[in-house]
Amino acid sequence: MDIEIIRNYCLNKKGTDEGFPFNEETIVFKVMGKIFLLTNIELTDSINLKCDPETAIDWRERYDAVKPGFHMNKTHWNTVELDGSIPDNKILEMIDHSYDMVVKGLKKADKEKLAKL
Repeated sequence: MDIEIIRNYCLNKKGTDEGFPFNEETIVFKVMGKIFLLTNIELTDSINLKCDPETAIDWRERYDAVKPGFHMNKTHWNTVELDGSIPDNKILEMIDHSYDMVVKGLKKADKEKLAKL
């Protein structure tokens, strides 16, 4: 899976924008200002995704390419290596899960704004 597929998939999600808040290589996707995916656009060999702690453990046990989040909170973030060992539809499911986790944690006012988009 390449960065353009990931980028287009993320940007088609309601309330999502992209930016480079950390440096020129790290693209960040946010929903209502909260990060749900980040990756290095130079390498794009992995993506960091928010994850429910129990699901994070399950995916780490199930897939060798899923590791605790690199430079992130290891309980709530996974780094997913894009080495071809995980089917693309599963990676998209993981992106959906991350987006949904962030939306679930939004303040009520932001959820209401998102619902109107």
